Formats: sequence, structure tokens, C-alpha cells
Amino acid sequence: MDKIDKLKEITTIAERRGFFFPTAEIYGGKAGFYTYGHLGKLMKNKFENLWRDYFLEDDFYEIEGNAILPEQVFRASGHLENFNDPLTECQKCKFRFRADQLIEDALKIEAEGLKIDEINKLIEKHKLKCPKCGSQLGKAESFNMMFPIQIGQGKELAYLSPETAQNPYLSFKREFEALRRKLPFGLAMIGKAYRNEISPRQSFYRLREFTQAELQVFFDSADVDKCEEWNKIAKYKLIVFLEKDRKKGKAKEITCDDANKKLKLPKLYIYYMYKMQSFYFDILKIPKNKFRFYELSKEEKSFYNKLHWDVQLDLEALGGFKEISGLHYRTDHDLSLHEKHSKEQLSVYLEEKKKKVLPHVIELSFGVDRNIFALLDIFFKKEKERDLFEFPNSIAPITVGIFPLVKKDKLPEKAQQVYRILKKNISCFYDEDGSIGRRYRRVDEIGVPYAITIDYISLKDNTITIRERDSMKQKRVNISELTKFLN
Repeated sequence: MDKIDKLKEITTIAERRGFFFPTAEIYGGKAGFYTYGHLGKLMKNKFENLWRDYFLEDDFYEIEGNAILPEQVFRASGHLENFNDPLTECQKCKFRFRADQLIEDALKIEAEGLKIDEINKLIEKHKLKCPKCGSQLGKAESFNMMFPIQIGQGKELAYLSPETAQNPYLSFKREFEALRRKLPFGLAMIGKAYRNEISPRQSFYRLREFTQAELQVFFDSADVDKCEEWNKIAKYKLIVFLEKDRKKGKAKEITCDDANKKLKLPKLYIYYMYKMQSFYFDILKIPKNKFRFYELSKEEKSFYNKLHWDVQLDLEALGGFKEISGLHYRTDHDLSLHEKHSKEQLSVYLEEKKKKVLPHVIELSFGVDRNIFALLDIFFKKEKERDLFEFPNSIAPITVGIFPLVKKDKLPEKAQQVYRILKKNISCFYDEDGSIGRRYRRVDEIGVPYAITIDYISLKDNTITIRERDSMKQKRVNISELTKFLN
């Protein structure tokens, strides 16, 4: 299946069955804004809860801050000065494009991180034209992606936050005092972020309003090359795609120990590489050949990062490996700037070490919506007689479909009884419309792992038929054993 067909297939199913669809579509919608339907929201909730359960270790806590923050926050953080994308405009039709994406599409080269003058030289050298009407493009220029808003009567300027990270930094000192004045500790936040993307595309992948799950780990910089779990993970193999290997186009496996000794990455940073990779392999069940850590160059790194590796997944619908999360060593960049601009002391005293420190930060940043799209892409399968999502049980929006064989002879009543038993602990739904074959196809298409059918034998011996989605194999199980069997 080519990438256009697969993207269209997934988007069509997502919109028709209730995973996601354009916001305000009765008014034509707006690029970069999508609504989660009932299935998408169930799946999103499961992803977020899996993320919480896995990453929020001892002394890691979730907070909830505001999406609207004062202008001073982003002047201090550097976003007002540095949070820019290159923009070019067609001189005839006036359509605006991200200039680096235009170059990547036309020349099939990496263009992210190029300077404005480098972008303009490439556009001029290769005589790139407007892909919509074929006319001349204007000079590329920097475009700030922040959404400004006015507070109250319009006298005070604020911005919609482009990341959740600033809330933990602003809350750091108060939470340090509340959490017994010890390092390391982590502050997580799952919330909305807003970026005024120049030309959002690729369906649900690039949004203007999106959800992030981010964890900020605050620690003493003297401990960056220390890790209590090191003996456990030293031989664990990470899948990495090094900057120097890009021309070869191939990732390779490297042990955590070699990542420390040969790549000169600090042990604490490597530990979170291990945690992130394990999350994708062990929790989300992503195939290993679909995953890699991608090393960003000095030009590509976000302006606040000393180390920056992205997690990329191979998404067939989008034509290859795409970024869906990242691991960032932000040093004391944010806290030092907020300390300078706010005039508030953010350094803290560590009693056990008898010293004062301004903590450094390692950030684990996940685009929740991108991860949901990635799961739809990776687990979509097209067979001769059916389309299906082979979601792992842990992430499937609904776990069990419950069907009476026919709508008569007390079978619906028996099926409802089973539904009431299961729905207390398991995500399930009831359906009695259409033939049993059509109902199987409907649940396959939305990724439901199991289908339970109540038939005439069920009325005699209290057993049901349970059908497994991927293999379509069936087994009879007593209703009294159902919950245990499914768990």
C-alpha cells in the first residue's frame, strides 16, 4: 500500500468510526485542528494512563498548570526570540509554506535546522516554485509560532503555551519545598500546547492544538553521569541512528555501556533512553524494526538543548521515519533564565550534600496525538476480506464486543447479562444489529481484540464463544470464567 493510499485509508476509517475528525467541519474546518471522537478519546485515555503508570516513579509527580501564561514567561524562556519556523509565500496565489518542508519534499534532503540564507540559496539554485500554482516564491523569513492573546480589557499580553514544560519550571521552587527538599525529583504534566504552524499537513500528525505528555527530571548536575540502575541496563541494547551515519541510512544497536563510553552520553541520560525504548517495546508493543533514536545535529537541536535525541517511528502512511517523542538535556537553561528575569532565587540548598545548586533538567517529551496516529499506522492491516487494527490489548479503545447470535429467543437478554458482568472491569460494548459476520468485521475495523457471541448452547450450559481478532480463532468459555480468562 503506498503512503497516500494508507494515509487516506486510516483517515477515512478514523473519521467514519470515531477516532478523530476535523474540528468544526460543518463550517469547513481549519487545518491543524482535530476533535477526538469516542474511540479516539478512549484510546488517548489509555495511552496517557499507561504513560503515567510507567514513567511516574518514586518522587515523580504530576501537576496541572495553565495553557495561558504571561508574556514575561516566554520572553525569559527565549520562545519569543527563538521559537521560529522558516516561511515562504507564493507571490501570485499568496499561499504560505514552511520553506524547509518545501525543500525536503522537492529535493528529498534533510532541511530542518537550515539557516534562512541557506534556505533561500537552495530555493534559488533549484528554481523551486509554488507547489499549488507553480508561480514564483518570495524570500523565506522567520515566522514566530506563538499564539498571542490579550488578558482582560486587552492591556496585558499573554501567550498560549507551545509546550507544557514551562509550568513545571515555574512551579519548581514551590514543589521542591513541598517534596522534602531533595533531588532528584520529577514533575510531569499532560496538557494542551499550541503552535501556529505555517501549513499543517499530514492529517492528524501535525496539529496547531495538541496534547503533550512531558516529564521534567530535576537533578544535581554533578550526578549526570550516575545511575543507580546502571548494572541492570549496561548491556541493554539501544537502537540508534547517529548523525554521522545518515548517508548510510541505517540505524544500529549499541549497548548502554558503549553509549556512555563511545558516544560520551551521560549515564542518567542513557537511563531515560532505556526507559523510553522499553516503553515502546514492552508497553506499546512496537516492532523493533519500526523504532530508532535519531541524533539531532547542532543546527537541528532545539535552542534550549545540550543533548537532543528524537524517538522516530517508521510510519508507512507518512513515507518513513517520523518524530513522535524526544529526550532533551536542557541543563539549567530554563531555571537560570527564569531566575534572571523574575529576580526570584531558584537555586536550592541540598542538606545531604551541604551545598547550593541550580538543578539541571532532563526532559522526556511525548506528542500524545502523534503517538495515537503512529499506533493507528503501525497496527493497521488490510486483508482480503477485512480491514483491521491489531492494537495490543492495553491500548485498544474497546477490549470486548458482546453479541447475541440473533435478536430473539432470549439470546439478547443473556448477552446483556454478560455485558453487565464484564463492563465493571473491562472496556466493552454491546451490539445486536446485523449478521454476526458483519458485527465481527465492525469490531475488527476498530481494533477490538475479542468478540463474545451468545448462542443457543449458551442458554443450555452457560458457555459462550470468544473469538480472537488477529487469528479469528474461537474458543468456548464458561461465563463464570470470562473475567479471569480475559485478564
